[in-house]
Parts: sequence; C-alpha cells; structure tokens
Amino acid sequence: MGDFRHLADDPVYAGYIWTVVQATFESPDGEQFQRDIVRSPGAVATIPVHRVDDRVEVILVRQYRAAYGQSILEIPAGMRDVPGEPTEVTANRELIEEAGWRANTLTPLIEFYPSAGMTDSVLHLFLATDLVDEPRQAHGVEESHMDVLSVPLDEAVAMVLDGRIRDAKTVIGLLLVERMHLAGTLHC
Repeated sequence: MGDFRHLADDPVYAGYIWTVVQATFESPDGEQFQRDIVRSPGAVATIPVHRVDDRVEVILVRQYRAAYGQSILEIPAGMRDVPGEPTEVTANRELIEEAGWRANTLTPLIEFYPSAGMTDSVLHLFLATDLVDEPRQAHGVEESHMDVLSVPLDEAVAMVLDGRIRDAKTVIGLLLVERMHLAGTLHC
C-alpha cells in the first residue's frame, strides 16, 4: 500500500495565530480529496507541582473559554506565538503570565496532537517543579479575570475522573503526573 500525498493548501482564512486552509490530498490509489485544516504554530502547557506540608499540589487556572461560553479549570498553557522561541522558554513565560510562578526545572513529559482531525497543532507538555513566586503578567481579558488555584494532586485527579476537569491537556497532564507520583518518580 502506498502513501497519502499532500498536494496543496488553499488559504480560506488567515488570522493572528491560525490559518484555515482547504488542503488537497491524494490517496494511495490516486483519488483526490479535500479537508479543512487549521494550521497552528502549536502550544505548550505545564503541570506546575509543589509540596504543601506533606502533600503534592498542582497549580490550576480557571479561565473563561469563549468557544464553550464558560470558565474551564485547566493547567497553565499558551500558544507558541513568538517565532523561534524554544518551547521551554514559552512554557515558563506562559506559567508566569497565567499563574504567577516560574519553574526552575522544566521536564518534558510528552508531545501530543490535541485534535488530530482538524489541526496540525502539537502540544508540548512539561512538568514544572522548583517553583518560584513571580508577579503575574496577564495578557488579555480572559487572563486578567483568571483564578489561580493550588489543588491537592489526588483531588485534581478525582476531578478528572468525575468530569469536573474536561480539558484534554489537563486530563493528560494530571494522569501522567499521578502515575509518576504513584511510581515514586515525581520529585518536587
């Protein structure tokens, strides 16, 4: 069986960060087809973890998300909107902007496709430890109204399991960190 081939992108919309294209492909048997794709520079997210007394806590943010018309509980994250900026730098910048923390240690955990059926975006997920309090540098209306919470890891995982946390990057991040904690490999 042969490979699929990407033949062309016809721009439909170009915004500040994303471009929507109608892409043309050719299947292994020569049939041409089109798909709408959101072209994206990708994103970063951090799971900021620290110890409070004898328990592990994670920093979460509650942010209004216009697409859903509600506030969503999630880990700090942001777009890779500075060309050429290393993912670690973007991750720490977003952590300071959204949560008011800087990580002295950022450990790459996983890169994943947040919505493979509609975008070429790749999300880079980091464990953020050795946290230092920094003044928040909120950008935009949503961030200026954002709540920052420190939640025990076991409670955050329970919120995933009962559906209170539904954001994909947050679900993935919290379950990975819980697995590390249970295995004894989480150091914070």
